Amino acid sequence: MDIKTKYGWQELYATALLETDWSKIEEQILTADFAIAERLQEFSINHGGTPEENQRMQDALHRLSVLRREAAEWQRSQAGKRG
Repeated sequence: MDIKTKYGWQELYATALLETDWSKIEEQILTADFAIAERLQEFSINHGGTPEENQRMQDALHRLSVLRREAAEWQRSQAGKRG
């Protein structure tokens, strides 16, 4: 899958979405979250960026939160298999 990116945070977000190893996904989510937070910090300095990028970041943050819940469910299921 080829995901075109315009901003650095988008590449890290795509990496998190495309991660297939559930044991590594939380790290990818944290990296993407951090990149988005940095970009939002830049917005506080340069008057908020474009409306399009703002919407994309809000969408990405929502999808990352869903992915984080799915990863937590996977981790719980793995713990249940061991116990």
